[in-house]
This record gives sequence, structure tokens and C-alpha cells, in this order.
Amino acid sequence: MRFDIILHSLGYLLRAAAVTVALSLAGIALGFVIGALVCAARRSGDRFLRRLGGFYVSFFRGVPLLVQLLFIYYFLAEYGLDVPAVVAAIGGLGLASGAYQAEILRGALNATPAGQAEAATALGFAPFDIWRRILLPQALRIAAPPLINEFILLLKASSLVSVVGIAELTRVSMNIASMTYRPFEAYLAGGMIYLAINLCLAAFGAFAERRLAAGGST
Repeated sequence: MRFDIILHSLGYLLRAAAVTVALSLAGIALGFVIGALVCAARRSGDRFLRRLGGFYVSFFRGVPLLVQLLFIYYFLAEYGLDVPAVVAAIGGLGLASGAYQAEILRGALNATPAGQAEAATALGFAPFDIWRRILLPQALRIAAPPLINEFILLLKASSLVSVVGIAELTRVSMNIASMTYRPFEAYLAGGMIYLAINLCLAAFGAFAERRLAAGGST
């Protein structure tokens, strides 16, 4: 093994890792907003909104992320809509993650006792206050572990954004492997950085889960 190649490439890989983390954070944030809206649509009393939300979830969970990225970046350009690579990457990640986060939030809300909302309504709470002060805090405590897991999965899936030309961690590892003819060292270094990031995320998720559980028990 050539450790000098790993050391020489470490700076490039760390910069690429920062790009990977930034794209993943933007994608997960966009996905949370979309997921919350889709979740609200799926729990709506309007039949059309429920079906629309269900279609969104089925479509974006059923179509591979790679196909979605290629569609956003290349297909839209055929009709004069040139989407920047970063926008295509964040949009693709956010749209895909939104479908999964919608189901995570819906499951968490379904696990919240319905009687609490009914009791709050009887006590005169406004609907927004019921969501903000009663339902949402409990749902977030339930949803925290699967949401952290979704972030980890999205971060690993972000390797696919290399198809639109973004120099993220996987793409830079491939470039180093092709330039040095040492794929083992290049991919080993990239894999170890992915592992370090995901271990940090898992530790943060465990910490957040403990804090949320402690807050719910007080």
C-alpha cells in the first residue's frame, strides 16, 4: 500500500467531503420542507390532496435517484431550461428525500395519541397551537432516529451527483484513482472519510435522541 498517495490526496478528498456534506445538508433541509408539506397533504381531509401526496411518495420512492438527477439536469435542458449542476443535485436529493421524510413524519404523527389533539381542541387551543405545542414535539421525538438514518442514507446516495459533474467525494476519489493508477488507496481513503462522517452523524443522532427523550420525560 502506498500511504504517500493517501497523504498527498487527503487535502483534495477533504475538500470534496465538505462539498458532499454541504449538498447533503441542503438536500435534507429541502427534503424536510417537502416532506412536511406532503405529510400534511396525506393527512388532509381533502381527497385530492391525499391522492396527490400519495402519488408523490410513490413516484419519488419508485424512480431511482440516478434517473431523477439525469432527468433534472439533462432532460430539462432539451427544452431550454438550463439547470446549474448544484441546483440539480440539491433538487434531486431534496425531492427524493422528501418522499421518505413524508412517510417518516406521517408515521410519527400516526403514533401520537389522537386523543391529545381532541383534548386540546376541547380546551380551546387553536389548530396551529395544537400542531406547534402538542403534536409536533412528540412527532419529532418519535421521528428523530429514522430522520438521522435518512440523512446517513442520503449522504451516501449523494455520490450519485457526480453524474452531473460535481466534484464530490466519490468523483474526486475516482479522479485520483485514474491519475495515480492506484485505485485501492484512492477508494480506501474516500471510504474511510465516508465512514468518519457517518459515525459522527450516528453519534449526533444518538445524542439528539437522548436529549429529546429527556425533554419528553420532564
